[in-house]
Amino acid sequence: MVGPLQAALWSLKPDLVAVSGDLTQRARRSEFEQARAFLDSLPRPQIVVPGNHDIPMDNVMVRFLLPLAAYRRHITRDLAPFYTDEEIAVAGVNTARSLTIKSGRINQRQVTGVYNRLCVLSPRVTRIIVTHHPFEIPEGYHEGWLVGRAHMAMQQLAACGADVFLAGHLHVSFTGHTAARYQICGHSALVVQAGTAISTRGRGEWNSFNVLRIEHPVIHVEQFAWRERNSAFAPVNREQFRHTPEGWVPA
Repeated sequence: MVGPLQAALWSLKPDLVAVSGDLTQRARRSEFEQARAFLDSLPRPQIVVPGNHDIPMDNVMVRFLLPLAAYRRHITRDLAPFYTDEEIAVAGVNTARSLTIKSGRINQRQVTGVYNRLCVLSPRVTRIIVTHHPFEIPEGYHEGWLVGRAHMAMQQLAACGADVFLAGHLHVSFTGHTAARYQICGHSALVVQAGTAISTRGRGEWNSFNVLRIEHPVIHVEQFAWRERNSAFAPVNREQFRHTPEGWVPA
């Protein structure tokens, strides 16, 4: 499945590849080495953030004293990656924490850093936030799956016109918006949740990845899923969203 995923991504010729965490299962060196080789085989540039599985579970001392040492050694030392061009700005945020097993958190320092980078940009630049833990969840999921301090972060990021929130963690594909949960006047960001690209933890879904095609003020979200019969990833769903005075809405 790795080979077909690589082939699909290279054929799409993306301007940017976003990886929303959980590059490993148990944060072991061999797993990080494989993850590094995998990332090296994909198109660049890339925005990569860690997930809760990228913090060691077995070694308690390392977990609390050097939680992301292996991630920084093998993947990237930059825990606040940022990419910008004439059309998009993408800010990666590390929400993985050693004090929790599954849940994550965003703090004021991180929000301020993203705020300062996004607020100076032209209104025509689409602002994208990449985290591991989500700002919105599908129906039926408990709020405990949300990133900690989400309301604080959303209030401030909305003031800079944050357009899109990308996340992982759930292993389930999902597209939604922030308007109902956060109820910020004139702001409704688009939420795009990644499924599982190559892991066997599919939660009943086919392995998949998302492609965003941004032509301001329109965003197309296309889901590519694994098709066993063809041994390839193929497009299975496409949604279109348009920016309005109330935020992003289905077009």
